[in-house]
Amino acid sequence: MKMYMAGLLLGLLLLAGCASGATNGGTLEVTNVWGRNSPMAAQNGAFYMTITNNSAANDRLLSAAGEVCGTTELHEMYMKEGDVMGMRPVIEGYIEIPAGESVALQVGGLHVMCIDKKTEFNIGDEIPLLLTFANAGQRTVTAEIKEGAMGD
Repeated sequence: MKMYMAGLLLGLLLLAGCASGATNGGTLEVTNVWGRNSPMAAQNGAFYMTITNNSAANDRLLSAAGEVCGTTELHEMYMKEGDVMGMRPVIEGYIEIPAGESVALQVGGLHVMCIDKKTEFNIGDEIPLLLTFANAGQRTVTAEIKEGAMGD
């Protein structure tokens, strides 16, 4: 009976992780995956997440892809001249995920940019994204669309 209960509990924990958009690729975890709601009139959208590298080796997020995006790029916010925020593709073309650390892709910082989006992003929608890492390989995650504003 104890083995059955332990198996049932493990199964429920795995289902809970899948429902939250989390994926655990062994030593690499991607959690809190979400995107901001965006009407069709807006050409672009953005996705955010936390990537935790539980291994002893650095990894890199090399790219992201989504069928709802014409193009997908890894972006960062930065301070331009005159204290104005700007946005650009990450300078080195990848996002470093240091060993034993977490990297937050968040509003006002690093994020996955969906350019020329093909659909509205409505609250509650679930959008699959394919992330490619240098060491961990490919991981599919699901971004839940939420209402979001700067500073959330």
